[in-house]
Amino acid sequence: MSKDGNKTYTIQVDHVTRVEGHGSIKISTRDGKVEELKLSIIEAHRFFESFTDGMLPHEIPWIVGRICGICCVGHQLAASKAVESALGLAVSPQSQRLRKLLNESQILQSHLLHVYFLAIPDYVGAPSVLPLIKTHPEVVRRALKLKHLANEFTSVIGGRALHPMSNTLRGWRKLPNLDKLEQIRERLLAALPDLDATVGIVKSLKIPDFERETEYVSLKHPDEYALYDGEVYSSDSGETAPASDYRNITNEFTVPHSTAKWARWHRESYMVGALARVNNNYNQLHPAAQEAAETLGLHTPCYNPYMNNVAQVVEIVHCAHNSLAMLEQVLDDGLVKEDISHTPGPGHGVGAIEVPRGTLFHEFRFDDEGRCCGADAVIPTSQNINNIERDMKAFAPRMVAEMSREEVTLHLEMLLRAYDPCISCSVHMLDVEFVD
Repeated sequence: MSKDGNKTYTIQVDHVTRVEGHGSIKISTRDGKVEELKLSIIEAHRFFESFTDGMLPHEIPWIVGRICGICCVGHQLAASKAVESALGLAVSPQSQRLRKLLNESQILQSHLLHVYFLAIPDYVGAPSVLPLIKTHPEVVRRALKLKHLANEFTSVIGGRALHPMSNTLRGWRKLPNLDKLEQIRERLLAALPDLDATVGIVKSLKIPDFERETEYVSLKHPDEYALYDGEVYSSDSGETAPASDYRNITNEFTVPHSTAKWARWHRESYMVGALARVNNNYNQLHPAAQEAAETLGLHTPCYNPYMNNVAQVVEIVHCAHNSLAMLEQVLDDGLVKEDISHTPGPGHGVGAIEVPRGTLFHEFRFDDEGRCCGADAVIPTSQNINNIERDMKAFAPRMVAEMSREEVTLHLEMLLRAYDPCISCSVHMLDVEFVD
């Protein structure tokens, strides 16, 4: 029986808090039946592909990194891979390792921010992290300490924490300082007990009991947990496709109530992000991350979208341990200055990378003068929006039957936040046709 005596009502959340960007949720019920549910993306179009028009190849990775302050590294790296593919530029093992470290530092930054500051407040009845400063000061201090470490990790590898500039086509403009890399390694090692404590905190949270099987999509690589390299894998088909096929994978389309495009592949919707990656690549997680997954009750395949936050914690543990191993290798081998020269020219290329919220695609075309004449980007959140609304529609009837209006509102917001959406990035292009 519903906790709310009135089973006919409308809930309108005009601005969901603790997400990046602007989204709204509307649910209307009559006599306990859900009549309407919409997840509306109301962010203005940004037209960021057009920024690259006429640019030279080396300029593109740095400008597209400005698309997002949270995933600036991911946009930069996906663009670098796409431009290098277009121009046929090879990247050395040294530069690939540095890029993997840079990408994992970004994932640490973003996951720590989301889990501690945006998700956990829901589970402890707080409107934000601010009240937790008084009630759980040690947790907040730990969160700030870990986030600060992740920021400095990015800064040492990439030159600065926000919009790093050291990475460029074919390699590094300025190599990281080895002494500072050693300091990051020591600090990461010292932070492992804090990560164990993070697992303990998340284990204590009561995750909503809801499952909906869907298609899980991520990169997959035969030799490693795919975050930087790999082909696109579907849990439905069990097969991979090259990143160059991304348009046939994402199949973007529009709906009237969203300024963000939606996506579908083998079924009506799919999910990307931490849970999709853990589901698809569990066996390649670092053993410590697998142990964390076991402790947290994350068994694959997992069909509960709220467990995406748990999967983020598993990836935090993986990235910390994997980064430690890569740092050891860099420190043992040393770093050498490499030739990063290239000649602009015509070409077409696609790059894909895993960013905190899922698989990111960039595509660029260059004319005979080596100037960009075409660009496209498909963002993880735009791939997830369709799946989020379908999750909501599947769970809402049970929510209405078992919960009060306030609890329904909270659980719908929590479901959106579980995906850690970056809504502003998901709204990017609009084709206008003028008719006389």
